[in-house]
Amino acid sequence: MTASSLSQLKKLTTIVADSSDLSAIEQFRPLDATTNPSLITAAAAQESSRELIEAAYTQAKQEGLCADELIERTIDILTVKFGVEILKLIEGRVSTEVDASLSYDTEATIAKAKELLSLYKGYGIDQNRILIKIASTWEGIQAAKALEAEGIHCNLTLLFGSHQAKACADAKVTLISPFVGRILDWYKKAENVDHYPIEQDPGVLSVKAIFNDYKAHGVQTEVMGASFRSIEQVLALAGCDLLTVAPNLLAQLNEDQRQVTAQLVPTQNIIPAEAELTEAEFKHQLEHDLMAFQLLQAGIDGFIKAREQLSALLRQSLGVTAELKN
Repeated sequence: MTASSLSQLKKLTTIVADSSDLSAIEQFRPLDATTNPSLITAAAAQESSRELIEAAYTQAKQEGLCADELIERTIDILTVKFGVEILKLIEGRVSTEVDASLSYDTEATIAKAKELLSLYKGYGIDQNRILIKIASTWEGIQAAKALEAEGIHCNLTLLFGSHQAKACADAKVTLISPFVGRILDWYKKAENVDHYPIEQDPGVLSVKAIFNDYKAHGVQTEVMGASFRSIEQVLALAGCDLLTVAPNLLAQLNEDQRQVTAQLVPTQNIIPAEAELTEAEFKHQLEHDLMAFQLLQAGIDGFIKAREQLSALLRQSLGVTAELKN
């Protein structure tokens, strides 16, 4: 009997669950898992999350907070609680995202990352099992550089351009998450096309270029393709260091039985590293890469909106609206 595409893929690439759905993670048993504000909000809306929400709120109230600070702290605690529950189901790491509203504030990002790690420590979780997830702005990358220097591992997300990848390599971050599907979506809209052959898929090609550049220069930062629209995109990146895949696509891969071969193979010829990007060079390149510029800001805005939705959900779920107004 032919092995599933998923089982074949796992021999070539580390598969990560892109979900906060505990039942899906339990079903597919990936090595690692990633979360973001949108996924946390979706998971929190499930009735099965009620106990976690109430426990997070109770813990936040014990800190003597009031008004909006109470809800914001509840969100942070709830986010970590989801991470703790996920870690019970996997052997590896979970990515936990810093509040996206801090994406252009280096010091605030560092402080929030340490707050999240402190919460994890309170639950007995070793920080080596946590990847602090930060948007790939210049300020976010510099925060990650400082955190990595202290032994705190980071996942730089919302990455769309080679300049972002280069700055992350310069910062020696643990892992980057270039977004495949969102790049495809942008080009389809910009060029008014419905479909790209997989060998011409701009999202796939972007990740391949970053992977090949990293390996050619001996960069230790891991590449984790993210934001997939189809299993064809996933399989086109077989051989990438990691791929984070949503449960619906994991299910399709588990049913699919095509032969899977490595599409990305590290080069054995290492060339000297290039000069580090300056802030001015990074921002100049970002401003002149319309796709990366637009998608980075749209991604940050989307995560901020998701956190606001989670705040509203918690207020309603906990029945604390009147209390917070007093």
